[in-house]
Amino acid sequence: MSVLDMSLNVCALLPGLQVWLENAFYTVNRIDAASPREKGAGRILLASEIAHATHRDILIDLRDGAPLYQPAASGMPARVAFALEDMGLAMALIAELARPTGMPAVGDVGSAKLMRLATRMARSDATVLVQGDTGTGKEGMARFLHAHSNRSDKDFIAVNCAALPETMMEAMLFGHRKGSFTGAAAASDGLFLAADGGTLFLDEIAELPLALQAKLLRALQEGEILPVGATHPVPVNVRVIAACNRDLAAECELGRFRNDLYWRLNVMPLELCPLAQRRNDIAAIAAALLLRQHKQMGQLGATDAFPWPTPAAIDKLVAHNWPGNARELGNVLQRAMVLREGDRIEADDLHITGTPPVRTESTPPVRLQEVARMSKMDAIRLALRETDGHRALAARKLGISERTLRYRLAEMRELAAA
Repeated sequence: MSVLDMSLNVCALLPGLQVWLENAFYTVNRIDAASPREKGAGRILLASEIAHATHRDILIDLRDGAPLYQPAASGMPARVAFALEDMGLAMALIAELARPTGMPAVGDVGSAKLMRLATRMARSDATVLVQGDTGTGKEGMARFLHAHSNRSDKDFIAVNCAALPETMMEAMLFGHRKGSFTGAAAASDGLFLAADGGTLFLDEIAELPLALQAKLLRALQEGEILPVGATHPVPVNVRVIAACNRDLAAECELGRFRNDLYWRLNVMPLELCPLAQRRNDIAAIAAALLLRQHKQMGQLGATDAFPWPTPAAIDKLVAHNWPGNARELGNVLQRAMVLREGDRIEADDLHITGTPPVRTESTPPVRLQEVARMSKMDAIRLALRETDGHRALAARKLGISERTLRYRLAEMRELAAA
């Protein structure tokens, strides 16, 4: 949790700001603006207290008229001016201006509670399993865990398992020796060794094939890997953070994920709720995204003022259910910044598409060949479960070739993705 100093005059003028900041994962200290400051500390002061400010501070100016945000520049502190009607985004903007790099944007009580739990988890070396819908911020949470761990001075390596070519997954994760397969003209350490001493983030962990899951399990349990083509294991010191947008427990029940690996990953579970269930995070995330986009446009030479959303625009953002979570929110705001006609983002500038319609057509009759295919799939899952994911043994148990089994598994993956 970050500590933030706020002058007594700000506390008296805006008592709700302290509540917002505490919900945004801050500890607020009330201070006299004229009192000595800790070295390097930033503070929140009134604009009238500028004589006590440095470039690290944030000045607040409560006034009538259009809101204003001026970034810190030329040794002057950042300034946020606003009327009471714009206080909602103003408080979120102040919180995000003070937020340290790598700290996720939050404004909801539940999210602050989750961040306190994550802070305790970060101090441990235990494996963490982060589950949540697409766009809820799983990688951001993984980076936070790494940044607040005793491994923060080492590498954070992120890999999307769904993006790895299946034929190269093992070599890319665990490395390979020169000549171990066709095209291996040189040896490669692999991602585990690249993250040695640091953190390896395995996103979409459910996409790993069962055979590779067994090798990952050994790496986690024994702290060593066996590169492709090697005869001796190599010790590694890596903290693994895994993430999935599917229920891994349900994947285990369906035979698509190893039970023993699930329990090895699920030492420290974190569940990220959809954005629709944490409404107060919407303003916080919106402020963070607008600040980022405004800074990037400034670096490209744009001189537009900060595109402050109107109260009606904020209400429209909060009312939406955000099936695409923060990713969808970012797209909507980026479009609004580019396509808006005035200085501010109006409600009409927010082109929010509705939730995809639910298909209501009647269920087609079940055909006999479909029943047979489902029975074969159940038999394959059972055989893989009984052989701990060993494909050759499972194929022998089913009375089919290993090549046929690979074909059936590929077919099952296509059906699951459809």
